[in-house]
Amino acid sequence: MFQRIITFFEKQSFGVCTYLAERFNISISKIRLFFIYSSFLAVGFPIVFYVLAALVLDVRHYIKKIRMSIWDV
Repeated sequence: MFQRIITFFEKQSFGVCTYLAERFNISISKIRLFFIYSSFLAVGFPIVFYVLAALVLDVRHYIKKIRMSIWDV
């Protein structure tokens, strides 16, 4: 059961930590640990930031996909 939950979150992750790690040239594990530790200290604010960043990245991906399909015509 627990393994299924972990697999689900790994497949459905938004790529926020990966994007930030590539952008700032830091390892992904350090970014993930930062989110975990800061969410304990800041009482959930990093979780709100993570969700907002995920939405922004998803919208950017969707816009790029539409833009590419328009110019392919």
